[in-house]
Amino acid sequence: MRKKITLVLAMMLLILTASAKKGPKYVFYFIGDGMGTNQVMGVQYYLQDVEGKYGFKPLCFTQFPYSGLVVTYSANSDVTDSSAAGTALASGEKTDNNVLGLLPDKETPVVTIAEMAHKKGIPVAIGTSCSVDHATPGSFYGHTRHRNMYHQIGTQLSESGFEFFGGAQFRSPMTRDDSDEGNYVQAEKAGYTVVRGYDEYKEKAKSTDKIILFDKEPKSENALAYAIDQKEGDLKLAEITEAAIDYLTMKNPKKGFFMMMEGGRIDNACHANDPGAYIQEMLDFDEAIKVAYDFYLKHKKETLIVITADHETGGLGLTAGDYKTNLKVLQYQKMSKTAFSEHLKKMGLEIGDILTWDEVQQELKENFGFWDTVELTDKQTDRLRSVYVETFGMGPGELKEGEYFEVEKLTDEAARIMTEAAQISWAAGCHSGSYVPVFAIGAGAELFTGQMDNTEIPMKIKKLAGY
Repeated sequence: MRKKITLVLAMMLLILTASAKKGPKYVFYFIGDGMGTNQVMGVQYYLQDVEGKYGFKPLCFTQFPYSGLVVTYSANSDVTDSSAAGTALASGEKTDNNVLGLLPDKETPVVTIAEMAHKKGIPVAIGTSCSVDHATPGSFYGHTRHRNMYHQIGTQLSESGFEFFGGAQFRSPMTRDDSDEGNYVQAEKAGYTVVRGYDEYKEKAKSTDKIILFDKEPKSENALAYAIDQKEGDLKLAEITEAAIDYLTMKNPKKGFFMMMEGGRIDNACHANDPGAYIQEMLDFDEAIKVAYDFYLKHKKETLIVITADHETGGLGLTAGDYKTNLKVLQYQKMSKTAFSEHLKKMGLEIGDILTWDEVQQELKENFGFWDTVELTDKQTDRLRSVYVETFGMGPGELKEGEYFEVEKLTDEAARIMTEAAQISWAAGCHSGSYVPVFAIGAGAELFTGQMDNTEIPMKIKKLAGY
């Protein structure tokens, strides 16, 4: 009798142990490119400030139960670039800046957690708000001596065999002399169906074996439209995330999946020191995470969501030196710097002459809220007027080919004044060596706490998921 009881207890212990060690079946890995701790805190202050209150209003992912701080240095610099950081986050290996998916010797390939998952038969999705061959998404399947070898990275995308890709487009689909097949042709030959826009995805998804979801209309910046500029029909990161979940669960409902989604335009907005665009990119990133969180609520015991960043961009400061901020003014910015420049150029082309100061002033009112909802000092108005004269000072009827359309100085000045009005600051237009955050929820999420190196994150995911 005792032997039977002992045997039963041993079997129960074995079952409990096996159950306790069972890792996540579904892994979501979100990377906010350029998203430092101040980028996260700033948008939370903004949300509360818009409501006329002090304090902060949490995002979806900042309410996850586990969080920590991540160190981001590369193999050859305290300030990493996206390819070195992406390689670390994808593989657990440090490499030099500008190197993608190779060790610092620029010859030895690393093995990424996406590749490990795929080798085990687990479906993989890679998505981004930038081009699919950019540094962060490319780090999960690409192996090149330099991150700018876009055509080669695009070729390696097709060779990866991953089931789903989503993003803006291929950045450089052809070689300079067109001596090689274009990345689109390579993808089709490798069995991928290329679809444009979320609606076409829904039409064709069931009849495909592997799929690449691109934006409906390619943008000149090789990225999805900034969230602040998006129009109806523009592809969103949340839609890419929805499509990836739908596709991987539809094709292989029992195998689970590994998914990496990048909020790549946070980095672009912070490089540009564009305050309104940065805020909206952070909110857009959170919307994509909400899609994953909704999935988690239905599969709590089988799902892990990890959110982190590759580095901080811009040296964002949540002060301008006066012990307060005024972030609510950023709600009145209606265009990114890039879109506003294009808008002014288009106006000039349509009228065939320079814009008057009154016309420019009206555009600044409508798109930045200046003088109406955003108060400017006389000095700030004079600065704008001076840059206007510098840009448009040829006088009516004296339009010179090419000169008028260089309006970026005016747009830069508008963004600087918007930053001042929000009472925040930027230290630079490049990356910094600051901490970035990590947040996690789900199976094994308790491992993502405290200070850690960026190389530790994929190793923890690898261990938990059994890759």
